[in-house]
Amino acid sequence: MEVPTPYGAGPGGAGPGGGDRRPRPVVRTWLYVPGDRPERFGKALACGADAVVIDLEDAVAPVRKAAARDAVAGFLDRDHPRPVYVRVNPPGRGGEEDLTALRGTRVSGVRIPKCERPAQVAEAARLLPGVPLVPLLETALGIEHAHALATGHAMVSGLAFGEADLAAELGTGHRDVLDAAAHRVLLAAAAARLPRPPLSVFPAVRDLDGLAVDCVRGRERGFFGRSVVHPAQVAVVNSVFTPRAGEVEAARRLVESAERAGAGGAGAWLDANGGLVDAAALRRARAVLDTASAAS
Repeated sequence: MEVPTPYGAGPGGAGPGGGDRRPRPVVRTWLYVPGDRPERFGKALACGADAVVIDLEDAVAPVRKAAARDAVAGFLDRDHPRPVYVRVNPPGRGGEEDLTALRGTRVSGVRIPKCERPAQVAEAARLLPGVPLVPLLETALGIEHAHALATGHAMVSGLAFGEADLAAELGTGHRDVLDAAAHRVLLAAAAARLPRPPLSVFPAVRDLDGLAVDCVRGRERGFFGRSVVHPAQVAVVNSVFTPRAGEVEAARRLVESAERAGAGGAGAWLDANGGLVDAAALRRARAVLDTASAAS
């Protein structure tokens, strides 16, 4: 039986960019929290998001950047129950100072905004060695260089897409235009054997029904998870990107049939309903089970 909806963080194995491409923990929600509001850091960790992204870029006024940097570094001096990423400032606009301040902390990873060239990723890895890096593609040049950024350094652990800045640069927020750019990021991540990228922020914070519809649309197009800017959005995104009981059971039965068929040396086989099942369907089924297990 076919599993129609893809789940999971992405493929494993050695990717063309080098480094460790083993399956990673499943992250459905990436909750942004302003870097100059340290009283909110702990609350963000407790609201059900799979990962928190402390923002030193857009959410922090220029006069508060230094204080926010110190607050974030202090918060990350200790371990936390969920992954904590930091969105630093863009290269050449304070990003270098942010990365230097994060040395020696327990930061889980760094999002690099306005990322356009592999050299920027390499510089981030030099300033903050051993920490996973996520280029944030939100300019036309960044989109054009998506695959080069995905494979440009061994510490690249994923790609993320930013719609708002790209729409401003292009002078249009038309869905067809933004979808075309998002698909470039999706294909680059897949080609580099990185996790499926998360969807960009849904700006209408109070429109939870619209958020759910848009998440389903993104999931069907191959994306996994979403960046969110308010705790109220977390439960909606988590729900959409958590496999339903029927999907889990179908995936379990498919994997079990694969194990039986494998014992007989079959590379493709018919399921109980007479449908053809192959390795690609098996990968999707295992992704569903991995996601369901992580979500539980």
